[in-house]
Formats: sequence, structure tokens, C-alpha cells
Amino acid sequence: MWDAARPCTPWRVVARTGTLYAAVAESPVEVATTDTVGPAADHVQAELGTVRAPGSVDELQRLLRDRAYLADRGLATSILLALSLNQPLLLEGEAGVGKTEVAKALSSVFGAELVRLQCYEGIDANQALYEWDFTRQLLYARAIQESGDEKAEQIFSPRFLQERPLLKALRLGDRAVLLIDEIDRADDEFEAFLLEVLSDFQVTVPELGTIHAERPPLVILTSNRTRELHDALKRRCLYHWIDYPDLPHEVEIVKTRAPDVPDVLAAKVAHAVGHLRNMDLVKKPGVSESITWARALQVLGLDDLDADAAEATLGSVLKDHEDLVEVRENLQRVLGG
Repeated sequence: MWDAARPCTPWRVVARTGTLYAAVAESPVEVATTDTVGPAADHVQAELGTVRAPGSVDELQRLLRDRAYLADRGLATSILLALSLNQPLLLEGEAGVGKTEVAKALSSVFGAELVRLQCYEGIDANQALYEWDFTRQLLYARAIQESGDEKAEQIFSPRFLQERPLLKALRLGDRAVLLIDEIDRADDEFEAFLLEVLSDFQVTVPELGTIHAERPPLVILTSNRTRELHDALKRRCLYHWIDYPDLPHEVEIVKTRAPDVPDVLAAKVAHAVGHLRNMDLVKKPGVSESITWARALQVLGLDDLDADAAEATLGSVLKDHEDLVEVRENLQRVLGG
């Protein structure tokens, strides 16, 4: 079991009690090593901040605004409750509305490490949790055989364990923000695997035992709702739907993320994107596309969004050929003409 009060340093198994291995921190080192948990290229990091609930919703909104993320009161309230209750937060919404950015902003607010698990079809527990470094284990076993040293039990020890995002987040505990991104892309079986992690913030490594985070990380799950998630997973989470922002809020977001964009241009881009979302498009543009479009126009030295400027830069906001054809045929309507 990790002691969350200790600095976050490499660990090693030192004792076993029942099925639970105890772990202690070793002295930090300044060079990459393969004798600690994690990939060989990992370096010991500076001390991380601790994820703690702010005193109020207003304070949390201010902290996020300082990191260029403008959360409305409903979203900020859901985040505060997730922090206070130590529950995962499931964020659903259309692509590009800022779900992933929530986790990035929170890790910056608290100075915690962002641990990201990108889900995809076919992802399994080993890719999310840990893998054994079989090549090094075989080399080590051969060295033991040649030396005659009776140490076979050491082959399955933390020095050969390659931690993946879930195990890393449990090791870091409340010094991490765990982002489980696009959970709707994963299979039903992977959802079932996540239940142990989200219920008790623990995982079981058969060769080592059960590993438990006494102070759990903040967990943010995102879903674009390409499929319905199971109730068992939802029950373990707080829930918030992030919708497209209204026009004034979107203008403010564009100006915050792209401060060099003129106010008039930001307003025209947000207005045009609002018209695009009302059209029957294959892929409706999100807030991220609004920001990209405004930046593209600003890079080209344009301070107005007319038909020529829109025609030249539509690829910044639309990512489907049929959508491009449809919009070009209705460009004046999109621009409010």
C-alpha cells in the first residue's frame, strides 16, 4: 500500500501481508533507471502538488479561468463535488466542447500530474494497467541460471513491472489527475474492468497482490456518446453534460484562448459557427474548431470574416468533404448575409 503522505518517488515491494504488498519509497535519483516501476525513459519528477477541493465554486471558477478555461457554474459545481466526495466525474457532450481540457486545466491548477488513458476499440487491461517486461525478465533469469543464484522469485518484482496509466495514477494518488478519455470507444469488457478501479481505487496484480491508493486521484472520464455506457459504470460517477456554449460565452472562450484575435473577428467566427451547428452536417464544429478558425484568420492577417475569407479557411472548421460542399453552397446564410 502506498503512503500518500510520502513524496512521490519510485517504490519497491518490501513485505507481503495476506494478498497485500506493502511498498516504501526509495531515495530519488537524477538519472533514468530501469530498476524502478515504469518505462526505462522515465525520470524522477519534481514534487507534485496535491489535488484538493477549493473552498467554493466561485474560487474554483477563478482558478480555472486563470488557466484559460472558462467553466460555467454547473460544470464548476460538478468538479467541486467530485473533489469533495472523492468520486469520478463523467463528462459527456459533443466532440470539441472542452471535456478533455477540463482534466488538463485541473492538473495545472493543482500542480498535479496529468495521467491520460486514451481509450479505443480493443483496449484491454494490460494496456491500461501494467505489463511485465518479459525481455528483461528472460535476460535476468538467464543470468541467475548461469550464476547459480537461487533468486527466481525476484523475476516477478516491481523492477520488471511496466506501469500503464491506471497503475501510475494509483501510485501517484492525490498527486494525479487521471483522465480516462473517450470511454465510449472502449468495449463492454473494459468497462467491467474499470469497476474495481472506480469503486475502491485499487487493482490486483496476481504476482504481487492488491495495490490500493489510500488517497485516490481525481478521475475524469469523457464520452462523446457514440454508444451508451452501462449503468454500473455511471453509478460510480458524478455526471455532467457539457453543451455548446451560447454566443457571448463562446466569444469569451475564443478571446481567452486566442487573445490576439480582434473582438469583432471573434464575434463573427462564433456567430458563423453557431449557424454551422444548426445545419445538417456530418460533423458539427465544436468550440475547439471556433478557436482554430479564429486563429487561422488572424495568422492570415484577416480582421473580417467575409465570403472570401471563409471560403479560404473552411478547412479549419469543417473536416468532412460533404460538409464543405454543403456549406459552400450556403455560405452567405452561414455568414448571416
